[in-house]
Amino acid sequence: MTDIAPGAVLVINAGSSSLKYQLVDPRTEDVYADGLAERIGEDTPRIKHEAGGRERVLETALPDHRAAIAAVTELLHEDGIDLASAELAAVGHRVVHGGRSFHAPTVIDDEVLAEIARIAPLAPLHNPPNLVGIEAVSALLPDVPQVAIFDTAFFHDLPEESATYAIDAEVAREYAIRRYGFHGTSHQYVSRRAAEFLGRPVSEVNQIVLHLGNGASASAVRGGRPIDTSMGMTPLEGLVMGTRTGDIDPGIAFQLARVAAAGSEGSGPNSQGMTIDQIDRLYNKQSGLKGLCGDNDFRSVLERVDAGDEAAALAYKVYLHRLRHYIGAYMIELGRVDAIVFTAGVGENAAPVRADALAHLEMYGIEIDPERNAVRSGEPRRISTDSSTVAVLVVPTNEELAIARQSAAVAASL
Repeated sequence: MTDIAPGAVLVINAGSSSLKYQLVDPRTEDVYADGLAERIGEDTPRIKHEAGGRERVLETALPDHRAAIAAVTELLHEDGIDLASAELAAVGHRVVHGGRSFHAPTVIDDEVLAEIARIAPLAPLHNPPNLVGIEAVSALLPDVPQVAIFDTAFFHDLPEESATYAIDAEVAREYAIRRYGFHGTSHQYVSRRAAEFLGRPVSEVNQIVLHLGNGASASAVRGGRPIDTSMGMTPLEGLVMGTRTGDIDPGIAFQLARVAAAGSEGSGPNSQGMTIDQIDRLYNKQSGLKGLCGDNDFRSVLERVDAGDEAAALAYKVYLHRLRHYIGAYMIELGRVDAIVFTAGVGENAAPVRADALAHLEMYGIEIDPERNAVRSGEPRRISTDSSTVAVLVVPTNEELAIARQSAAVAASL
């Protein structure tokens, strides 16, 4: 059997059609196994799994998340890892939306499960599969503490002027409408790592954190506490993303719902305007970079830009325009900016995005060093010049480690 130190944490991140997992020691950062089950419930599911330096890709039937958990458990068993006897400290579950109810790591019991289910309408694509993952793993490991880490928790105490939407106050209270923010685990982890890299207490550092992946968000963090963030009541608001609109005029939904599609003959799907479900799918799945140029893989978009593709070039310009808009807004909100930090897949790996996002800002003390920016590394690094008064950093995020640490801390207090 594989030797696993007591106190390791199994981290579970159940998405709508995927299941990310990692078995990690939060003290030493040793990763015993990690992987991704994807296309759950679809025709071509597969699991990408790594343990003990061995990588495997398994194509197998995964009709639901319970089947995915069972398949992952079997893979771990084949690698000599028996979860039931591994003396785990906890299982940490990423839960996307905590609403107003949850703002700290929380041990899961029946009441917590019921509350996560109750607020599921705030994140209908995310909380239900999160619940399925919790229930499946709880059945497998009933004696191990199950801990929920909420993606909204870091932004729970946003200033009211930042969290409040300007709609009827009674309606907002009735429907729980406010800015909740997302990617909070990543923003919290990265902002603390950035302060450590700079050798300063996080309480003394004002920073703009840019979590740029297929989903993307920005935050303004003053002394370790967020004062604003780009995502709102849902993960749809804010930056242009892989398939999501980001900020959009609310009136566009009225136009789509009320007006028949141009050229409609009266019998097509949009002859009377689009339904709410169609608009939801359009905004979340068919917009962003994909909607603008047909491609949400940022590497492909950049390759097409370099090749002179006009649709990709426009998509990239729109993406940068929105990103720079938020950077500028947060510079004003913070007053003093000590660091601008890039993280997540695009932020960590796409040097052109970092350079273009901060181009021509030398008058604000922001200057990128091209050679430093071109370096690829899995470690935190500075990409600004020595004379830049604002430190520009690349700090790889590690949400799994952050979840493991928080989960282990909660379990230790039981």
